[in-house]
Amino acid sequence: MPELPEVEILVRHLAPLLKNRTIRKVQVRRARVIAPTPERRLIRALRGATFTGLTRRGKYLLFNLQPGNGRQPVLLVGHLGMTGRMYLVNHGAALPKHAAVILDLGRHLLVYEDTRYFGRLTLDAEALARLGPEPLGPDFTEAYLASELRRSSQPIKVKLLDQSLVAGVGNIYASEALFRAGISPRLAARRLKGDQVARLWRAIREVLDHAITVGSTLPLDFSGTGSRDGIFYYGAAAENSDFYQERLVVYDRHRQPCTTCRTPIRRIVQAARSTFFCPRCQR
Repeated sequence: MPELPEVEILVRHLAPLLKNRTIRKVQVRRARVIAPTPERRLIRALRGATFTGLTRRGKYLLFNLQPGNGRQPVLLVGHLGMTGRMYLVNHGAALPKHAAVILDLGRHLLVYEDTRYFGRLTLDAEALARLGPEPLGPDFTEAYLASELRRSSQPIKVKLLDQSLVAGVGNIYASEALFRAGISPRLAARRLKGDQVARLWRAIREVLDHAITVGSTLPLDFSGTGSRDGIFYYGAAAENSDFYQERLVVYDRHRQPCTTCRTPIRRIVQAARSTFFCPRCQR
């Protein structure tokens, strides 16, 4: 599933392309992805509206639009789910089989494609109210993290996936942050000592910031025609085929040697998700 860095990079890519573009027509091919917004309401709200900005909250894309005739601004909320992609194509281009929503912008179409239809493109913003602070924002402090972890008996890896604790951290970067902090993913959240919380707080910010910085320099093929590399779900240029393994230190490296101590990386299942860690560096 795309996590905060991937969504942030997509936002940075699409924002200038959508700025001041007006939606001429709305086509919904899979009503499931716009739920609970009725199709007629979505079309009525978006048709004739102009994109004024695009930001991110956790793993959500927030499209700000201004309708015509002086109506109130509209917030369109997008989530990529597990397999979603959003990109522009030329008007008249062949659309993919799993195109769920198509917004006609004139010379281009904004396509939301989703193979499994677990994502969302909706006017319903209720999920945003349940999100915790942004991990790279000022509200995510070491003191806040320590206070919240003291209340939880869950394994720390499982707790990090709780979007009400911190928004945008998912399975991949939780494993990476715990390795960087030298903390076992099995350790109960409330058992973390002060120095461990401090290391984890820094590690979360560092792995996310690094992923965004490095990812922003890649010549990704956002049109969806390139092969997927497992991290950047929008398609990557051929010369970047090794980037996935170079960037991730433990995730998806089961039985491969730890980059620090050469001990084989282990994989366990926590909350139905794969966790990767070094049994020596993360005792």
